Amino acid sequence: MTRQIVLSIDAMGGDRGPSVVISGMAKSAAKNPDIRFLLHGDPQQLEPLLRRRPNLDRITELRPCSSVIAMGEKPSHAVRHGKGSSMWNCVDAVARGEAAVAVSCGNTGALMALSMLRMRRAPGIDRPAIAVLWPSRNRAGYNIVLDVGADVRADAASLSQYAIMGAEYARVGLHLETPRVGLLNVGTEDHKGGAERHEANATLARIASGPGAAFSYHGFVEGGDITGDKVDVIVTDGFTGNIALKTAEGTASLIGSFLSEGFRATLLSRIAAIFAFRALQRLKKRIDPRRVNGGVFLGLNGAVVKSHGSADSTGFSAAIKLAFHMAQDGFAEKVAARVASGLPGGITAPGVTSGAGTDK
Repeated sequence: MTRQIVLSIDAMGGDRGPSVVISGMAKSAAKNPDIRFLLHGDPQQLEPLLRRRPNLDRITELRPCSSVIAMGEKPSHAVRHGKGSSMWNCVDAVARGEAAVAVSCGNTGALMALSMLRMRRAPGIDRPAIAVLWPSRNRAGYNIVLDVGADVRADAASLSQYAIMGAEYARVGLHLETPRVGLLNVGTEDHKGGAERHEANATLARIASGPGAAFSYHGFVEGGDITGDKVDVIVTDGFTGNIALKTAEGTASLIGSFLSEGFRATLLSRIAAIFAFRALQRLKKRIDPRRVNGGVFLGLNGAVVKSHGSADSTGFSAAIKLAFHMAQDGFAEKVAARVASGLPGGITAPGVTSGAGTDK
């Protein structure tokens, strides 16, 4: 007998309003009969949307709240005044054990701050990270990149911790026994990059060569390797990772627009488009950023998926799908166990103290 999985959904975050959230939930529910929802938001807006989808209404528990954390709100303000908001209640349900994973397309900084407040950092983690699946030439079809925006800074200890969390994500999410890890840098030569990357590079090399290593370490990689097959996990700071992510999404959209314009340009190109239709559909699916929407918060005592604020129903459904599979695999528990056991081989990155799970 399959296990029903409850997901906690913030209905009020994001740029497109609750209708997109409800539509995304309906798409996911139609494909996953074992899914259930706790839905947090304004009942005046949500009840009519749910009534139009009776199949979704039957598997959704609506938890009313009228307060919303705005997209431009500072994380510190959200922590002080966000209690009772849809985002707070969404995260709180997971912290209380009422749901397996929280999903929100709201303010990223506020979501991370509230998640850290309610769930706390996992033992041994200085800074949580946001990891995303990135289309690549690897056999799995994706690479994992982190951090992409949880913290714009990352010292050597944090980069080392990101590698451990990212490798475990690859093991659970991509089913890789020994993930290959690379550290993003301005070049692959040992002398390039800042001091924190040199220190992290040395630490990761020691970890990977030690007993009980959970991943192999490739060393420095460059931006072109993010979509390549050289490594499975790319580690960087949140500033660089977020810029790379937004650039890739913009490039994918631009390529799609150029192709559309090109095939509409002349009668011959329109005819060619008919013959190339299936190939174009496959390409569109591969580069569509909506289908890999959802950043996973790593390093917390709980599971959170952050959807893009501008996600449409397809994008939000993809984030729910990711959350559902994480819950099925027991992802949060497996990552926490790996992190709690300390860095492999008994090597501790600078600044990491075993068991340090409380906020500073």
